[in-house]
Amino acid sequence: MTTFIAVLYIISFALFIYGLMGLTGPRTAVRGNWIAAVGMGIAVIATLLTPGMSNWLLIALGVAIGVVVGVPSARKVKMTAMPQMVALFNGVGGGAVALIAWVEFRTTEGYAHEPAYVAIASLFAAIVGSVSFWGSNIAFGKLQELISGRPITLGKLQQPVNALVLIAAIVFAVVIASGGDAELLMIGLLVAAGVLGVVVVLPIGGADMPVVISLLNALTGLSAAAMGLALDNTALIVAGMIVGASGSILTNLMAKAMNRSIPAIVAGGFGGTTSVASGGSGEVRPVRSTSASDTAIQMAYANKVVVVPGYGMAVAQAQHVVREMAKLLEAKGITVEYAIHPVAGRMPGHMNVLLAEADVPYEQLKEMDEINSEFAQTDVALVIGANDVTNPAAETDPGSPIYGMPILKVNHSRSVIVLKRSMSSGFAGIDNELFYDAKTSMLFGDAKSSVGEIVEELKAL
Repeated sequence: MTTFIAVLYIISFALFIYGLMGLTGPRTAVRGNWIAAVGMGIAVIATLLTPGMSNWLLIALGVAIGVVVGVPSARKVKMTAMPQMVALFNGVGGGAVALIAWVEFRTTEGYAHEPAYVAIASLFAAIVGSVSFWGSNIAFGKLQELISGRPITLGKLQQPVNALVLIAAIVFAVVIASGGDAELLMIGLLVAAGVLGVVVVLPIGGADMPVVISLLNALTGLSAAAMGLALDNTALIVAGMIVGASGSILTNLMAKAMNRSIPAIVAGGFGGTTSVASGGSGEVRPVRSTSASDTAIQMAYANKVVVVPGYGMAVAQAQHVVREMAKLLEAKGITVEYAIHPVAGRMPGHMNVLLAEADVPYEQLKEMDEINSEFAQTDVALVIGANDVTNPAAETDPGSPIYGMPILKVNHSRSVIVLKRSMSSGFAGIDNELFYDAKTSMLFGDAKSSVGEIVEELKAL
């Protein structure tokens, strides 16, 4: 039986890795997800076959509750709310690890007679899992707008408070590892770690939230791997390390895409939401507005149109009508491409998933580094709800909070049309200088309705 279980684990790990490889491209992502899910199913079966496994009724009840809650939630969630669900589900994983660590503490009477590495790994998992759970819940609240998207800080006390809470959690862990078996010690550790998760994420603004989600995902993976080490469970170790490693790499890539360091993000940064449309001195700045008819005519006589999607497109659920518009332009012999910024939307790949849902050909999706050199040859750049990722201030204003952040250089196009509901700022909470460019026209209104009007005008031409 031991050999059989080991073989099942090896098969499941191979499927994890093969499935992860499939997630590197839109064409293979769905298949990769299914492959990894099969691998997890095999790992669960192998774990349940482990000698000494009991409480089958409780296990079945837990699985049933998870299915009843998880499946309907995943099926009904809108694509605009997918980042929130990712944050929430990730937090649940961290919370589960923290609870397992607590159970291990209770069943071993404070890790009495357990090797030192078991206590250390379990306590590490408890701290990191609790941080991930509470931090992910705060991220969920910000994304769901239950909590203000602006940085919520304690001012100069923020970093001292963070350090104090971290030290408290470590002190509880050291006392427990030294032989303390009072349950209040473990509860104190979990509470201190939970407070740390809250006070670290609250000061982080909406502009940094995609990086935070990725970072918390990596932390959940590391906590699971540590718990697997404590429980001598190979599945948890391998799966946790895969999640931790991939999440860490993604976090680093996204931070670079924003020209921000991870420590700076964790320390609290920019990213509130405002509705200001004025210059630094408070004066109202003029913009040029346009109509769906003029936009359709301008695109109909273009050679190349680049669509730049952002969270505004996701909110309006405009991806399908955008695809319809692109088909009409392509029928006229016009080249249509889509410019994708690494942090457009509220999580990595958000725009890719939305456009894939609308059957946009994968080869038309161009990453930032690939498309930026093409904007100079673009007749019309149609910006749909993207804000901070198109702001020229990132290149021209050293005093801007986003200065140095790589952007989509839509201002290099011959003409720019921006679809927005209003002149409100993006997650960074700052004005977009693109709106006031002489080449820019603003088409105000709901993105889906505006693009629908453009479609009707194109049909009439």
